[in-house]
Amino acid sequence: MTATTPQPPTKAQLLELVAALGTAQWQDFAAAAGRHGLTSVQAKLLAQLKGPVPMRGLATLLVCDASNVTGIVDRLEARGLVRREPDPADRRVKNVVATDEGRETIHRVRAEMQATHTALDALDEDERTTLYGLLERLRPGMEHRA
Repeated sequence: MTATTPQPPTKAQLLELVAALGTAQWQDFAAAAGRHGLTSVQAKLLAQLKGPVPMRGLATLLVCDASNVTGIVDRLEARGLVRREPDPADRRVKNVVATDEGRETIHRVRAEMQATHTALDALDEDERTTLYGLLERLRPGMEHRA
């Protein structure tokens, strides 16, 4: 009996796995957001606000029309989670900024993603470090938009 060398996964198999993980993570994110009265898109917008972001930039990040962003921001602003500010370089441009409450809310959403946290808990420190390095290598190519 001869031992066979395991075949490396195909790109198709990797794509299926990445898609399945992305879907599961998104469902976990959406469920946690819902517990805070947010839609998944509202939470995704809030998660993008590391600093001031122009409304048009949010439309690009969310892959939607700028008119959709206006409604999303209106609802988040009504809850005190974001505010609009004029851009210092061009006062015609409105930037969206997370408030302290908005930053705390998205932090709680991420902390409550139990399925994702449980899955990551299955990895030891070395495995998490390796996975992080591999994902960081993939990230630039995945985030590139034409």
